[in-house]
Amino acid sequence: MKQQMAGFSPQGAIRAVSMPVLGVLAFLLLWQMAAQNVTTSLGSLPGPAGVWAQAGNLWADHLDEQRRAAEFIEMQKERNAEILARNPDAEVRIRPYSGKETFIDQILTSLGTVFSGFLLASLLAIPLGIVVGLNRYLYEAVNPVIQVFKPVSPLAWLPIVTLVVSATYTVEDPMVSRAFITSMVTVSLCSLWPTLVNTIMGVNAVSQDLRNVSQVLRLGFFTHVWRVVLPSAIPMIFTGLRLSLGIAWMVLIAAEMLAQSPGLGKFVWDEFQNGSSESLGRIMVAVIVIGLIGLVLDRGMLMLQRLLSWDRASATH
Repeated sequence: MKQQMAGFSPQGAIRAVSMPVLGVLAFLLLWQMAAQNVTTSLGSLPGPAGVWAQAGNLWADHLDEQRRAAEFIEMQKERNAEILARNPDAEVRIRPYSGKETFIDQILTSLGTVFSGFLLASLLAIPLGIVVGLNRYLYEAVNPVIQVFKPVSPLAWLPIVTLVVSATYTVEDPMVSRAFITSMVTVSLCSLWPTLVNTIMGVNAVSQDLRNVSQVLRLGFFTHVWRVVLPSAIPMIFTGLRLSLGIAWMVLIAAEMLAQSPGLGKFVWDEFQNGSSESLGRIMVAVIVIGLIGLVLDRGMLMLQRLLSWDRASATH
């Protein structure tokens, strides 16, 4: 505690707060100056005030749609009550509201898709990375494949994934749409490589002394992985997970645009196609929200790394 107090200074605290604020203010000023001199086919580029106004409009649209949904459900409840009053044995049901998705709904849809794709990629990459990292011959065999597919763009994967999903996902009444599956698989294919590579590197970096102790104690494979490999490899694994999550979020927006899967990517594309005077402002709102969510996801993964990793120094940025 004394060391923490000794390292604290009012000047440092003021600088830590004031510099980011000055940076944001400078950015807003430059944005406003540029917006006044840029004219597009959709009108003038909106400044910070115009984008803020559109953000308010999108929130108001969301609240209005929620009100309509509540009124729709309440109307059905009243109708069903009247039917049951006349005939207690009648079968009644409440249909879900089928109104348009709002901007907030599309944010939640995108988050669900990105977490699904990221989780699928992690479940594939971490076990595979551990197995490959523990076997030098397997690493030499797999490494060329990793190096070939790692830089492939999501724009190249998407047509292949779309065709494969259309051919294999043929359920008549699917619980999730094909567009969601397509976006999720595309996100997984593009985001698993950083986790896979960093997991392999983390396993390879396990101290030889620890390996020797494991051999002396004759630990089984799973005990060796759990007690020796994972504690040493966790910092590198989390580095890969942070990179993968950032890539997943970027890939998702492009995938949603092209696959027309509900989400922020489709929202941006629809507004671009709409071409109204409000479209530019709404697109800018989406751009800022995408950036803020990406920042929150990265900070959240960093906090999780600090909680689970013994190497605090690796989780400071």
